[in-house]
Amino acid sequence: MFREIPTVLTSEELIDKMFRRAKKVEVGYSRNRLAMEKNLSIAKIYTARDVAVSTLERYIEAFPYINKLHPFYRTLLDLLIEKDRYKKSLASLKWAAGRIDSFASRYASKIKGAGKVEEILKFRREFYGRAASVIKDISSELEYLNRARDTIKKIPSIDPDLPSVVIAGYPNVGKSALVNRLSSAKPEIAPYPFTTKGITVGHLELKDMRIQIIDTPGLLDRPLERRNKIEVQAILALKYLADLIVFLLDPSETCGYSLEDQMKLLKDLKDNFPVPILVVENKSDINKSNSENLKISAKTGEGIDDLVFRIKESLQRVDK
Repeated sequence: MFREIPTVLTSEELIDKMFRRAKKVEVGYSRNRLAMEKNLSIAKIYTARDVAVSTLERYIEAFPYINKLHPFYRTLLDLLIEKDRYKKSLASLKWAAGRIDSFASRYASKIKGAGKVEEILKFRREFYGRAASVIKDISSELEYLNRARDTIKKIPSIDPDLPSVVIAGYPNVGKSALVNRLSSAKPEIAPYPFTTKGITVGHLELKDMRIQIIDTPGLLDRPLERRNKIEVQAILALKYLADLIVFLLDPSETCGYSLEDQMKLLKDLKDNFPVPILVVENKSDINKSNSENLKISAKTGEGIDDLVFRIKESLQRVDK
C-alpha cells in the first residue's frame, strides 16, 4: 500500500505546473473585451487553483494517517520518521490548499466587479503572486515529505489481517527452503527497515484458510542482545504481525551453529514474543534427533503435511 505514494514535487515544480496549466487556458471569443478578459482571468485562476489544491490534497490522501494504521505499521513508522514533523508537514499542506482556494474565490469575485481590463490583469497577477507565496511557504514541508516517502517505501507491504506465520531460526537452517515448500506460489521479497536483505513473503493456500508465511533474514536469526535499541524495536514490531512463530532447528549443526546456541535463540524469542512458538527440526533427511519436536525436511518434503496440520491447528486456536 505504501508503494502508491506519489513523488512530492518541490515548491518550484508545483508553481511551474500551476502556471503552465493556467497559461494554456482559453475561452470563447467575445466582442466585449472586458467580459472576455473577465472570463479568461477567472478561468486561469480557477485552473491554477485546481492544479495546486488537487496536487496538495492528493499528497495528503496518499500519505498514511499514523493513528489509523495497524500497530505493526505504526511501530515501524514511529521508528523511521519524526512523527511530529510528519503531522506538521501534512497539516501545512492542508493549510496551503485552503489558503489558495480562498484566494481564488476572493480574486474571482474582485474580477467580476472590475470595470477595466487593467484591473482584471492586476487582480490575476496578485492571485498568482499570493498563491506562489503560499506554496513557497511550505517548501521545506514538501521536501521533508518527499524524503519521508522514500523512507516509508522501505516498509513491507504485508496484509496484517491475514493469519501470519513467521519463520525464525539461525541462518542456513533451511528457512527460505521451508517458505518455498509451504507457499502455493513463488514468494516475494519485500523491503524491511534495518535489514539489507528484506523479508520473504509467501502464501499457503488451504481449502478454508489463506496463511501468510514470512521469512525474516537478518531479523529473527540471532539474539536480540546483539542489536541496537532501534533494531530491537523494529524486530519486535513483528509481534503485532505474527500469530505463530515456527522456530526451525538444525540438529545436524550443518548450518554452522551449535544446537546449544540455537536453543538460546529460541529462549530469547520466547522471552520477547507473546505468541505461540512451534519448534520444528529440519534436515530430517540427514539427521534425526530423539526429541519430541516435529521433524521435517524442507528439501525432500518429509513431514511437511504434518507441519501444515499443526500450523492450521495452532492458528485456529489463536482465532478462538
